[in-house]
Amino acid sequence: MHRTRDKGLLLIAFLKILKGLSLLLIGVGALHLLHKDVEAIASYWCDVLRIDSDSRFFGHIGTRLMAIDDRQLRVISAVTFFYSTVMLTEGIGLFMGQRWAELLTIIATASFLPFELFEVIAHFSLGRVVLLLVNIAVVGYLIWVVRKKDASLAEKHSAAKAGGTP
Repeated sequence: MHRTRDKGLLLIAFLKILKGLSLLLIGVGALHLLHKDVEAIASYWCDVLRIDSDSRFFGHIGTRLMAIDDRQLRVISAVTFFYSTVMLTEGIGLFMGQRWAELLTIIATASFLPFELFEVIAHFSLGRVVLLLVNIAVVGYLIWVVRKKDASLAEKHSAAKAGGTP
C-alpha cells in the first residue's frame, strides 16, 4: 500500500534541517574565530562588503562583535551545536515520518513560544511577530497531525475489534 507523505510535515522537516545546518555553520564559524582578532576580521569584512561600520545598525553589531572573547565564542559554539543537533534530529525524524519527531518538535517549538512572545513585547519588530506566528502555526499543525493520526489508529483498532480480530 502506497502512503502519501504529508506536505506540511515535509515543509517543516525541510525548514528544521535548514535551520540545523545554518546553526551548525555558525558553531563552526565561532570555533574558527577562536584565538583570532575578531575586530580585525569584522573590519575586513565591512571593507570587503562596503558596509559603513559607522552606520547605526552595523555600528551596533560591530561593537558587539568586537567585544566577543574566546570564552564567549566557546559558549556560542556549544549552544549552536546543541540547538543544531536538536533541529537536525527533529527535521530528519519528521522527514522519515517518525511520531517521536512530531512530539519532540511540538515540545521543543512550544517551549520557546513564551520567550518569543516576551521578545515581541520587549522589542517589537515585524520579524519577531512573523517568527512567533510561524512557530505557533507549526505547533498547531503538528498537534492537529498527531490527533488525526491518533484518531485514525483508534478507528482501525475499533474496526479490528468489531471484526473479531484481536
